Amino acid sequence: MDELEFLKKDWKKQGADFPILSYDEIYKLIHKKSSSIVKWIFIICVAELLFWGLISISIPESAFAIYEKFNLKTFLFVTQILSYIVVIVFIYLFYKNYKTISVVDNTNLLMKNILKTRKTVNYYVYINIALYILLSVILNAVMFSHPDILIENVMPKNSNLDTEKFLAINIVFQIVLLVVMCGLIWLYYRIIYGILLKKLNRNYKELESLEA
Repeated sequence: MDELEFLKKDWKKQGADFPILSYDEIYKLIHKKSSSIVKWIFIICVAELLFWGLISISIPESAFAIYEKFNLKTFLFVTQILSYIVVIVFIYLFYKNYKTISVVDNTNLLMKNILKTRKTVNYYVYINIALYILLSVILNAVMFSHPDILIENVMPKNSNLDTEKFLAINIVFQIVLLVVMCGLIWLYYRIIYGILLKKLNRNYKELESLEA
């Protein structure tokens, strides 16, 4: 049984053989757990920024050579900066949520900030997925709008496929890849942030039951 649920049951047992916990003691425990969860959300978001920063640094310049042929290198640089800005903004929001929850001493305010944190996490997930879809669509739209350049740089020289079949296969492949990548990104956020949000929601429900 969850420690918090055990203590809440203990608090409600008027005839228990052991000391009854007060409302304030249970509230402090919920407050402490909620603050810890929001802190971990903040830490994970910072870790993501550092991880993708290291990945972008380690990618060799040659990997972007094909994008130069489509005049997309500047676009990729700008979108990369924008993605970092988005992450930094959410890091600030998560940190602000953490600091707010850490010092709040009112049940209603704590419940309000738990809901606010949950919304912030959801926005973070949806915006990241939306940005990935938008970037993929734009890149593919530009590249497939110049089939001659694409064929020249991507199509194997000894391929038996004609250009139309090659382009059709690549379009299907890009669509499948986009769906798979979006699924993996969603799964990652669902697991990592979903677990934390589940615990945060549980704390919210505990606060509701205490107020009832």
